[in-house]
Amino acid sequence: MSIRIAIYGYGNLGKGVELAVRNNPDMELVGVFTRRDPKTLKIKTPGVKVYGADEIFAEKDDIDVLIICSGSATDLPEQTPKLAAFFNVIDSFDTHAKIPEHFQNTDSAARNAGKVAIISVGWDPGMFSINRLYSACILPDGKDYTFWGKGVSQGHSDAIRRVPGVKNGKQYTVPVPAALEAVRSGKNPELSTAEKHTRECFVVAEEGADKAEIERQIKTMPNYFADYNTTVNFITEEELAEKHSGIPHGGFVIRCGKTGAEGENKHIIEYSLKLDSNPEFTASVLVAYARAAYRLSREGSCGCKTVFDIAPAYLSIQSPEELRKHFL
Repeated sequence: MSIRIAIYGYGNLGKGVELAVRNNPDMELVGVFTRRDPKTLKIKTPGVKVYGADEIFAEKDDIDVLIICSGSATDLPEQTPKLAAFFNVIDSFDTHAKIPEHFQNTDSAARNAGKVAIISVGWDPGMFSINRLYSACILPDGKDYTFWGKGVSQGHSDAIRRVPGVKNGKQYTVPVPAALEAVRSGKNPELSTAEKHTRECFVVAEEGADKAEIERQIKTMPNYFADYNTTVNFITEEELAEKHSGIPHGGFVIRCGKTGAEGENKHIIEYSLKLDSNPEFTASVLVAYARAAYRLSREGSCGCKTVFDIAPAYLSIQSPEELRKHFL
């Protein structure tokens, strides 16, 4: 029996989930739910129905796992707890500072409903989080560094587009080369947020909008831009389409640690990603964790989880015997 997957939200991430489901033979897409007019959407999976978002609860008996593909700024804090009261859910909530609050809200809803929710799934938070944890456990005498980019942040780009007067926009996170080199050389530098990254915003303003006010709101936005050296570039819609149509990303998790009686032996652990498509890679992670949510639910588990709580074997289509033979 296939795991029945539904998508809630059909932007770049939702489209990526649709493609990722195709690569997992134990899964099938059973529905796409959108706040737009369903008649305006043309999805890539023949025979799968597109529903209005308000139709979701009528379909709850036909969905094993609902993957919520919305933005972290305003949508997921409301949607994930609400939907976790009816479905096993996965989301990619990426506002790091608010994850504890989002976890508590979702855990209460999922636990009361006997459902499984896995939040903050993706590559950061997500795969990078796991690597930070593993590295810290292995080298307790050490220091973590995370660098993102250069690449397009979906969550930050979504936050830009929600600023009044913004018609469209993209945001790039860019590591500071000198900081990255200092970490890789084992110098263990003390780096502020602004010293590690810069943020570059490319914004299409609505006609007549106050550009100075748009720039002020972006640069002072808490949890997104306030702690960074941020540049706001105003461009045309045509230039945005021509020069900024892709969604690449990537980054590095590095831990510098010491072992030995006097800490004389130095070690550097580095995990890196280079992604042609941020949403398609994130979607692939979400789909793997959907398998885990399904398995946990069938075992009788409930409540909210993060990537820290999921055993790696739950992500794989292969049996434990196959995993031991081919990966161990």
